[in-house]
Amino acid sequence: MAKDFFVVVEKDEDGFFVGEVPSLRACYAQGRTMEEMLSNIQEVIEMCIEEPYSQNEFIGVQKVSIDYEPSHAHV
Repeated sequence: MAKDFFVVVEKDEDGFFVGEVPSLRACYAQGRTMEEMLSNIQEVIEMCIEEPYSQNEFIGVQKVSIDYEPSHAHV
């Protein structure tokens, strides 16, 4: 039986694709390519669901805008 999981994907400052499954606690993976990350996250999902787990319901992603002026002082 197939089970679907949503993966939130970001690209980090080093160019890696980072995926996280919001419905599973501590379920994330990365890869140099999208394909590598998706393969890695599939393995991690399989490991996460081997143990008894509680799954949250994924609702979606919302965009929130704020007024922001970046500081020019970098440490």
